[in-house]
Amino acid sequence: MPLAFHTLDVFTQHRHAGNPLAVVMDADALDAGAMQAIAREFNLPETAFVLTPSNQAHSARIRIFTPSSELPFAGHPTVGTAILLAELRLGGLGNQDSLIALEEEVGVVRVGVKVREGQTTFAEFDAPILPTMAGALAPIEQIGAALGLMTSEIGFANHKPSRFSAGTSFAFIPVASRDALNRAEVQRSSWDRAFGGQGLVGAYLYCKEPVHSNAQFHTRMFAPDFGIPEDPATGSAAAMFAGVILAFDGMPDGTHRRIIEQGFKMGRPSEVALALEVNGGKLHNVRIGGSAVRMSQGHLLD
Repeated sequence: MPLAFHTLDVFTQHRHAGNPLAVVMDADALDAGAMQAIAREFNLPETAFVLTPSNQAHSARIRIFTPSSELPFAGHPTVGTAILLAELRLGGLGNQDSLIALEEEVGVVRVGVKVREGQTTFAEFDAPILPTMAGALAPIEQIGAALGLMTSEIGFANHKPSRFSAGTSFAFIPVASRDALNRAEVQRSSWDRAFGGQGLVGAYLYCKEPVHSNAQFHTRMFAPDFGIPEDPATGSAAAMFAGVILAFDGMPDGTHRRIIEQGFKMGRPSEVALALEVNGGKLHNVRIGGSAVRMSQGHLLD
């Protein structure tokens, strides 16, 4: 039986921007090999497969694949799949606030979805695992060589390269200016020496020179080992970025909101909403939000 699929652009209010996602429905009959082959065929940063939940109180179980491997959790498939399921449930009529509970490899992720007629649907979720600092990275000279940057262009103020984990792990690389950030490129001959064999999904580069005045950070993310030369928007890394912000910027107790830009160099501008709740000087909760628009739909042939 042909399987229905939908594609969405996530972390944007406009088609042909943000991070593209494919969602394959009713995928219970597919094994991991078939899912990987389909994800490779779509060749998008991630493809989500919707399955019957183990707990009928939940909305769905999903598995997430990049073109080369499976991920236990990722932000833009979580946001995009939740928005799709909420819109399909509503049938395009009326306004509704929905709670979509997704069973993922990291656990159950509950996503609040706001559907409004005439507006782009918005979703946000609490990070299932809070970020923690997860060890040292390679020397700055190796990091610079892997990204085609001078060592003087890495770091600003008291920000320095760090590694954080929350189910998956990323290297977080502060870059001194947006100009340097835009010049960064993966240097394959040096990449493995700096980032290989460490269980990292990729390198998340950031600076404090956003394009738009409503944003606080401008970012890029490279994950060549997962078949993603560059990602237009990375929700899971943005959730871990909360740990970076607290570690290097310091924040009083309370809720702090930040807007993160990504994907501009790729011509797919994205906007990720990040909220940090700090209690007793520690992260108490991290919330990621964004919009998504449906792009296409069809069927996978037998």
